Amino acid sequence: MNNRQLFLRHVAQTSDAPLALEMVKAQGMYMWDAEGKRYLDLIAGISVCNVGHCHPAVVKAIQEQAATYMHLLVYGEFVQSPQVAYATYLTGHLPDSLNSVYFTNSGAEAVEGAMKLAKRHTGRAEVIAFNNSYHGSTQGALSILGDEHWRNAFRPLLPGVQHLQHNSMQAVDAISERTACVIAETVQAEAGVLAPSLEWLQALRKRCTETGTLLILDEIQCGFGRNGSLWAFEQYGLVPDVLLLGKALGGGMPLGAFIADKSVMWSLTNQPVLGHITTFGGHPVSCAAGLAAMKTLMEEDLINSVEAKSKLFLELLRHPRIKAVRARGLMLAVDLGDFPTNKKVIDRCIANGLITDWFLFAPESLRIVPPLIITEDEIRSACRIILDALDAV
Repeated sequence: MNNRQLFLRHVAQTSDAPLALEMVKAQGMYMWDAEGKRYLDLIAGISVCNVGHCHPAVVKAIQEQAATYMHLLVYGEFVQSPQVAYATYLTGHLPDSLNSVYFTNSGAEAVEGAMKLAKRHTGRAEVIAFNNSYHGSTQGALSILGDEHWRNAFRPLLPGVQHLQHNSMQAVDAISERTACVIAETVQAEAGVLAPSLEWLQALRKRCTETGTLLILDEIQCGFGRNGSLWAFEQYGLVPDVLLLGKALGGGMPLGAFIADKSVMWSLTNQPVLGHITTFGGHPVSCAAGLAAMKTLMEEDLINSVEAKSKLFLELLRHPRIKAVRARGLMLAVDLGDFPTNKKVIDRCIANGLITDWFLFAPESLRIVPPLIITEDEIRSACRIILDALDAV
């Protein structure tokens, strides 16, 4: 049997029609399959590889840490220098109130931890989330995910969750002294790149403060420069009580985090002790990789070019079949009207050496979230392939 056949037989499948491309190498903006064909990557492992695949600084950090030590003990007991260094660097680039980092294995686990933190800190049970939001696939995260199609098969889910309309002032009014937390994506990703209004997000912040509710902002997809600033919330002139990170946080290694003020995070240390625990969260190799990736992001000044690159995509992506293009930095959704058309375009792009995808709650839209290192020439090449695919289908 070849690897594809073994993959289909022995690796648990998440759909009945996986792409099943056998990639054997990735570097920078590109991946290569087993036949040697090169693909330009337009989705960065779903917003993971912001500094590209196998950046030399990230690879070096992984190799050095792996040769020093890997797993030692359950998270939070030993002082592990990669965790300390990364938490220090992260909080040095965040507002003063976001000063305590709890590292997890993934973004979904960060969501789970933040929900527990909100309930423990406030002594309340109600959670408010929003329609068409995506926060992960674990049981608690699924409970706040904003689409019944994806939730229904796994009920019963967590009680006490309200799903309200994103960007609606009625949702703001629903926040009360019973609400433990409001959790929102700063920019809704899987809804097809939907950014809330400045007035709405600021009103959400104000109402949470008035009611003693924790405002949790999920920047698992949109953080680390993806929207043209280091953190998307910076564009709204506010600070969340809890920030959720993942995906690009680990530089290609598995890592998530929820970040809050030390006074809030301390709630997990008592009544009961070990209020949130993880064996592999904040793995030293992942933390070393993430720190190297974030330093690369900052030192190579990649964020300052995001808006210009976004505008180039918008200029080039013009075609009678394109209904609209929604963009927030290098997070773009190309609306093609319906999923069958979009899927044909995606398949043709892949056949022509361009990796792209669709959105869970906006399947009619083509996903563009490339590594931030993408060049103007690569943007032009990618857009030519997309437009040629539109002509062909």
